[in-house]
Amino acid sequence: MEREKITLTGAPETMLATLYGRALDSRSPRSLLHDDAAFEAVQRIDYDFHRTRMTSANAAQVAMRGKQLDDWTEAFITRNPGATVLHLACGLDTRAQRLAPPPTVRWVDVDLPEVVDLRNRLLRAPEGDYRTIGTSVTEDGWLEQLPADRPTVAVFEGLSMYLREEEGRRLIRRITEHFPGGELLFDAFDSLGIRLQPLIPAVRNSGAMLHWAVDDPRQIEQLHEGVKLLRSVRAHELPGIDRLSALDRFGVWAMGRTPRLRNSWRILRFRY
Repeated sequence: MEREKITLTGAPETMLATLYGRALDSRSPRSLLHDDAAFEAVQRIDYDFHRTRMTSANAAQVAMRGKQLDDWTEAFITRNPGATVLHLACGLDTRAQRLAPPPTVRWVDVDLPEVVDLRNRLLRAPEGDYRTIGTSVTEDGWLEQLPADRPTVAVFEGLSMYLREEEGRRLIRRITEHFPGGELLFDAFDSLGIRLQPLIPAVRNSGAMLHWAVDDPRQIEQLHEGVKLLRSVRAHELPGIDRLSALDRFGVWAMGRTPRLRNSWRILRFRY
């Protein structure tokens, strides 16, 4: 089997850690995502996945984050079967394949050109109204080329923290100004989480840098009229927490009970 040599560095390289986490989860008897495509992709990549320092506990948390965003995305599609799904910094995520939306849904996966090229070589494109766009989400022009004719859910997992604050705020303003309404689903670190980035192996080993801290999610409401925070989910509130070992559950529980730590990472859901 021909294997793909990886030359990515920095933030794009960190997608391999989440890919590997989903692959490990797929082999677990208590898998949350059952992402067999992630496991198959790992087998085809020439990369030292030990660099990610991904453990079974980390993999479970990757799957829990993915499951929460999957559930919210699926709920939006159920309410809006003719929706657009805008999946930003999609990396090698198989969310479109996992959710298998109806053909009435327009799905757009967006990432850097080199990532999209790798994605197209490794992953089977889902059926239906599906396309990829190879660009940086901070570039001008690409978003405005998309039809603004449907409710749109924008999902960006593991992206916000790599953006500069103004880049993140501008991206949200562009989405909410362009589309007629929908939801924003993304995860974010607060200032403490950003300062703790040297403790994240995938970030440290890739040479990536985290920048944007969202200390108060309600500040996002000020970026465009009608933006409203619906949910803020912390690590100890994620679905599937029971999959962790007793020791790991205690660690997540303790973090959730510590005021300074409990908001260091959250998944946020906004309506606009």
